[in-house]
Amino acid sequence: MKPTFIVNESKRKVTYKVRKIGMKKKLHEITVLCGIQACAIIYGRNETEPEVWPSHSEVQRVINRFNAMSEINQRKNMSTQESFLKKNLEKARDQLKKARGENKKNEMELFMFQCLGAGSISNNGDTIDMNYLLLLINQNLRDIYGKESRDQTQHGIGVVVNGTET
Repeated sequence: MKPTFIVNESKRKVTYKVRKIGMKKKLHEITVLCGIQACAIIYGRNETEPEVWPSHSEVQRVINRFNAMSEINQRKNMSTQESFLKKNLEKARDQLKKARGENKKNEMELFMFQCLGAGSISNNGDTIDMNYLLLLINQNLRDIYGKESRDQTQHGIGVVVNGTET
């Protein structure tokens, strides 16, 4: 639901008070849980002075610390809602791509082991990416040969390759 301006003044005032309390509570929680400094300056619609949290001195301390940083460092961690959403969307896309790759690998491994168990290739009429299956088989064979080689070396077993003992 997209936030919209609350036309009813009494509802808007109640919402403002409740949301302001909630925001300050969340700020307090993040400062305690994460050991960080945070502050808030809240300008109410009908208030002559802004409300600050946690105190004027702490707000001034946080602002001075921020202003002491170079402009590059100040902007480094700033984001607009749009840039924040783009960054998270890209991260989600990467996770989805990785999960799809893992799923494809797991499906092929399952199919490969089913074929080994049955002694033939049958996938109930589904299309099989034979190139990917071959790639996966070769990768598994490399893994197996690599493990055998490491195990033999660990147990002091010599292996003869092309007439040369290793």
